[in-house]
Amino acid sequence: MPALDLSQTSVDLTRTICDIPSVSGDEGHLADLIHDAVSALPHLDVHRDGDTIVARTHLGRPQRVAIAGHIDTVPVNANLPVRDLVEDGEPYLWGRGTVDMKAGVAVQLKLAAELTDPRVDLTWMWYDHEEVDADLNGLTRLARTRPDLFAADFAILGEPSNGAVEGGCNGNLRALVRTRGVRAHSARAWVGENAIHAAAPILARLAEYRPREVPVEGLVYREGLNAVRIDGGIAGNVIPDLCVVEVNHRFAPSRTAEQATQHVLDVFDGFDVEVIDLAPGATPGLDAPLAREFLAAVGAEPRPKYGWTDVARFSALGVPAVNYGPGDASLAHHDDERVPLAQIEDVERGLRTWLASP
Repeated sequence: MPALDLSQTSVDLTRTICDIPSVSGDEGHLADLIHDAVSALPHLDVHRDGDTIVARTHLGRPQRVAIAGHIDTVPVNANLPVRDLVEDGEPYLWGRGTVDMKAGVAVQLKLAAELTDPRVDLTWMWYDHEEVDADLNGLTRLARTRPDLFAADFAILGEPSNGAVEGGCNGNLRALVRTRGVRAHSARAWVGENAIHAAAPILARLAEYRPREVPVEGLVYREGLNAVRIDGGIAGNVIPDLCVVEVNHRFAPSRTAEQATQHVLDVFDGFDVEVIDLAPGATPGLDAPLAREFLAAVGAEPRPKYGWTDVARFSALGVPAVNYGPGDASLAHHDDERVPLAQIEDVERGLRTWLASP
C-alpha cells in the first residue's frame, strides 16, 4: 500500500482508508500509514501508543481543542471495497467504515495536514479498538500512559451525527442475568428443573419495561433496557441447568454508573446479576465558551447522542465534548453502510471555517 496522500479531497481520502480493512484488533497497517503521513508534517508533534496516534500543534494559543476519531471498524461482511452509488439523486459512498467512522477520520486527516495556523492549538487523535470492550479502547490505554495528551478546553469526536452537532452521550451497561436449574434427561423432565423456563420472568420484566426520556441541559435523552442475547442448554435431549440472558442498558448522562447499576439490580431483583461492561455517559457541555462558538460557526441546532461515544472519556476529565461527523448513525454497523458525499464536504467545511477563523 502506497503512502497516504493527504492532498486528496476528503471524499477520495475516505475511499482510500475505507479500502484498508481495519477491523478491531487489526488496525496496525492503517495506523502505520496514518503515523507516517502525519509525521511528515513539520507543524505537528506526533506521539504513538500502540495503534493510537496523537498529533499536536504547539503555537502558544491560549486555548486548545482536541479532535478525535477511531480507525477500527466492525467486521467486514461483503461490503468492501467501497463503491459509489446514487440514491434519490444524491451521491453516496457505500461500504464498511464509511459511516463509522472513516469519513470523519478522513476529514480530520485532511485538516490536520492543511491547518498550519489555526485559531487554537489542536490535538488530533486517531485511536484503535473503539468497537470492542471499553478496557481495550486506545483512549483508555492512552489515558493511563499519557493523560497529559488529553489536556484541552473543548473536544470534538468525529462520530456520525448526520453532519449535526450531538451533545454528550448516553451511558452504556451490559449485564448477565442468570437462572439455574437441575440437569436431567428430557424424557424425564420432571426430575429436573428447567433453567430456560425459569428465565421467563426476566423476559416478562423486559417486555413490560418502559424506558425514560430524560432532559439534561436542554437536550432529551432516550434510555433503553433490552435483552440482546440468550444462552442456555447443551443438547436437544437435556433439560438445561443454566440460562444466561444478556441485557443492555442505555442510560441518560444525568444518571451515574453506580445509579445505573443499582437500577438494573432493582429491575432484576431476585436474580443473579453480573455487570460485565459499564461506561458512564457525558452531559452535553454546550455551555462551554468554545462549544457556543463552535455551534454558532457551523450553524447547528444541537441534538442528544443516544449511543455511547468517547465524548464520555473527555467529559470524565473535565473537557466538554460533542459529536460532529458525517454519516447517519443508524447505518453504523449496517451491511448497507453508506455516507452522503455532501456530508463529508459539509463537515470539513464547518470545521475548517471555525478553526481557521481569526
